[in-house]
Amino acid sequence: MTTKANLLAFSLDCADPKALAEFYHQVTGMEITYAEDEYAAITDGTVSIYFGRVADRKPVTWPSPDKQFHLDFRVPDVAQAVEDYLKLGATRPEFQPGVTEEGTRWVVLQDPQGHLFCVCPQPA
Repeated sequence: MTTKANLLAFSLDCADPKALAEFYHQVTGMEITYAEDEYAAITDGTVSIYFGRVADRKPVTWPSPDKQFHLDFRVPDVAQAVEDYLKLGATRPEFQPGVTEEGTRWVVLQDPQGHLFCVCPQPA
């Protein structure tokens, strides 16, 4: 039997850890527990997101086979959340595979430092 693991945290490389921690604090409501120039962290008490400074990090373009990961967030109102996150500094790439003629299943955004994340509706 394989040892079961619980997700503790994930880390994002970025140019400005404090700024990105503040952005995701606003998006998720997670508490900022550490914020320095080289490193920052937010948590909900169970899972944390860490932000580490990598000065020369270059965001990937979207769409691209270079994308290594993205975050997904559930929200009660996708259109309102997208509007809110754009005001916080996110951008909305032109390519939107979750937006079809039938409606919006999810919206792809990029945070202020270029990491992709999806805004998804709550399950019906």
